[in-house]
Amino acid sequence: MQIREPFNNLIRLLAIGLVLVCLIASPASAGAKMTSGGPVLSASVAGSSEVAAGQTVPVTVIVQNSGLIDSKVVGSTIVDRTDLPNTAKSVTVGLGGASGITVETDPQMVGDILGGAAAKATFNVRIPATIASGTYTLPLSATYTYLSSAEQIGGDSITYSYRDVHATIPVTVVVKPEVVVLVKNVTAEALNVGTEGYLNLTITNTGAEHGRDAVVKIVRNGQSPITPVDSSVYLGDFEPGETVQVRYKVAISSEAAAQSYPVDLVVAYNDADGLNRTSRLQTLGVPVGGKIAFSVVSEAPSIKAGGKTVLEVVYRNAGAAGVRAAQARLSAVDPFTCSDDTAYLGDMGPGEEKTARFEVSTAASATVKDYALDSEIRYRDALDNSQISDTMKVPITVTASGGIADLLTSPLVLAIIAVLVIGGGYLVYRRQKGSA
Repeated sequence: MQIREPFNNLIRLLAIGLVLVCLIASPASAGAKMTSGGPVLSASVAGSSEVAAGQTVPVTVIVQNSGLIDSKVVGSTIVDRTDLPNTAKSVTVGLGGASGITVETDPQMVGDILGGAAAKATFNVRIPATIASGTYTLPLSATYTYLSSAEQIGGDSITYSYRDVHATIPVTVVVKPEVVVLVKNVTAEALNVGTEGYLNLTITNTGAEHGRDAVVKIVRNGQSPITPVDSSVYLGDFEPGETVQVRYKVAISSEAAAQSYPVDLVVAYNDADGLNRTSRLQTLGVPVGGKIAFSVVSEAPSIKAGGKTVLEVVYRNAGAAGVRAAQARLSAVDPFTCSDDTAYLGDMGPGEEKTARFEVSTAASATVKDYALDSEIRYRDALDNSQISDTMKVPITVTASGGIADLLTSPLVLAIIAVLVIGGGYLVYRRQKGSA
């Protein structure tokens, strides 16, 4: 018993020592140290790199970090690092312009980019309409910080050293050629409210695309009172820098006013690859003249009840355009009659006056007062379309005839006649009574 007890104590000591050795050598308590050449950033346009000239487009840039870990050292005395040396920290990117291309978005922060990861940034890029097609390189400036070194002090302390980086990364965009329309001149021809006229345009292809089988179209803009009657003009080939003149027939609503109204223009064409394309919509203002109108400017003539007269009516072209082959028509109603209700006026320019003559009769029973007869003018506009003016009022005054009819209808004369008749009847009655 005395020999066995010391032996058991020895066994327990050996077991405790073995456990301590295992705990000290356990990998769970080991740290890792990694080395790297630092972050490696590159950039490219997300999706298609093609952009159209003459507009502002959003360009999304992908910033990729391809920096790798060169080596990894694991040891029980190594303290783990907080940051990896291939992580680009606090990355800020800004896209610059070139060759007339302008970037309208400020630089933006995209955060930390780990090795093997990527971040996105979107910029609004304005492409001038006059830029030539081709490949353009835009500079992407990138600023970031990365862990350049970490020095371990003792068994539980690390000193970090970071480095700031300012890099420029090229980003490639491709400007595709297209037809870009520049409207140089807009001329309205006989465009007045309520009529049809012509719209003459001078346009230039300021783009880099040679449009084949090009068709220039005008389209009604929303609820604009200008409606195309002939909406397409075929050009065939429309080369870069070429200037052409096109002409369209349009109609103007009668509800419009004398001012400018919008109309849209596009060019449909086939590109160099034979694909059908449409240019960007151009909106242009079209001046519209005032409505063609007439007015009666003559004094109100007078006519005796039961009489006949030649009524002279002076009409003025109060509109903004001339008319051709104008004819005035007078509508006679009771107590008037008209043996010839139409008078030819001929061509009338703006502000011009013409006199029409109508033979008018009045019924003897017509009341003495002022009247107004309806009149209208039928004419042909600049496009030889037959038009009818708004109804006008022609004033006319009916006066007493001045003959026996006036006496017979006069209240005073009727009263005297009544007195005479009653007096005469009374005398006859007295005589007959006296003789009886």
